[in-house]
Amino acid sequence: MERYDYLVVGASHAGLEAVRAIRAHDATGSIAMLNRDPVLPYSPTVLPYVVSGRSKEDRVALRDHPWFESLQTAYLERTQVSAVDAAKAVVRCADGKEIGYGKLLLATGAKPIIPPVSGLDGVPYHVLRTLDDALALRNAMGTAKHAVVLGAGLVGMHAAENLAKGKCQVTVVEMRDQVLPGYFDAEAAAMISAAFTGNGVEMLTKHRVTSVAKQGQQCVVKLENGEQRIADLLLVATGVTPEVDFLKGALDIERGIIVDEFMRTRVANVWAAGDVVQTRSFFGDGTPAGGILPDAVEQGRTAGMDMAGDPGVTPYPGGIPLNTYNFFGNRALSVGRDLPANAGTEWEVLRRNSAASASEPARYLKIVLRDNCLQGIFGVNVLFDPGIMWELILRRTNLSELRQQLLDHPQDTARAVMSGIWR
Repeated sequence: MERYDYLVVGASHAGLEAVRAIRAHDATGSIAMLNRDPVLPYSPTVLPYVVSGRSKEDRVALRDHPWFESLQTAYLERTQVSAVDAAKAVVRCADGKEIGYGKLLLATGAKPIIPPVSGLDGVPYHVLRTLDDALALRNAMGTAKHAVVLGAGLVGMHAAENLAKGKCQVTVVEMRDQVLPGYFDAEAAAMISAAFTGNGVEMLTKHRVTSVAKQGQQCVVKLENGEQRIADLLLVATGVTPEVDFLKGALDIERGIIVDEFMRTRVANVWAAGDVVQTRSFFGDGTPAGGILPDAVEQGRTAGMDMAGDPGVTPYPGGIPLNTYNFFGNRALSVGRDLPANAGTEWEVLRRNSAASASEPARYLKIVLRDNCLQGIFGVNVLFDPGIMWELILRRTNLSELRQQLLDHPQDTARAVMSGIWR
């Protein structure tokens, strides 16, 4: 039986950063990374761009074989883990093979949520989580004339835009009262939705699909209000859930694998990171953080350093949402959290809006402060660096003397503040 000192299951941002962190401290321990896909590692965030054709499928790899060789890491493709036996310190693979480990990192990511819609299992539909999914959706879009997208998250909205640009009649159905819930505040979401409507996309928020039925080469999508839409392409983009089915009770799982501030699970010598975990929010409000790329990298780094016994490891600070989204020539950005419903006098909201003109798009900026520290910033067609804003939140930087400057010139002001901190 093969055995490695460090075994990393999953090959996206969290796993790759963990490998780098392990090797930075342990030059000799054996490392293997397992990937169920038959390709080099890629990020799920690139898949909408594969669908649109902006990214070629043979150019999306996050790392190449020489990178793994340089870190003396075995990269094992087509290796699907079906079970973890922590008592024996082995993982069992779908092909029956067992692989032993000294320390194990689970970075298996997430899988699409399939809603309990009557008849859905009897019609062909698309999801978007793997490279194969992206290629199948891209091929289907070439001939689609009428499409229905279930869900107005990033995946659904990217797909709806690509379909509309391909002259397809598109309907987006979202059960919540705004598009991109959990990503952007209501005002930014309304501007995004208006851009889609202006480009011919039917946006049905606060609507539910009750059933789907096959009708020849198409399907009939029935809504809760009794209306119907006909589609020759159906995309299910109603969110994702952590990929934990293979664990079968081996670990504590709620909305993901529960880990501590060093990404350790309750089981000795087992860590987890990325979309598969449930971590606390940086803001300490009890809300589990959602999976985003910067957090996956930070979690992977923390896990890898802790696995290798690196004395420089620091606790993972908790998740801070960060999202960038380009749509129909516009750009929306969001970092941090919005004003909570029970906000007290220590909270402050700064706003700046401008209507569209013949030469300029509509602009929107909202800054949320608590005790003069940045909590969140949301913008449409306003220039600022999300990474720097993320740092200001993380460092709890006092901005009491810079509130107006930050509102008037968010990018220049934030860069000046961070330049002084880094110096």
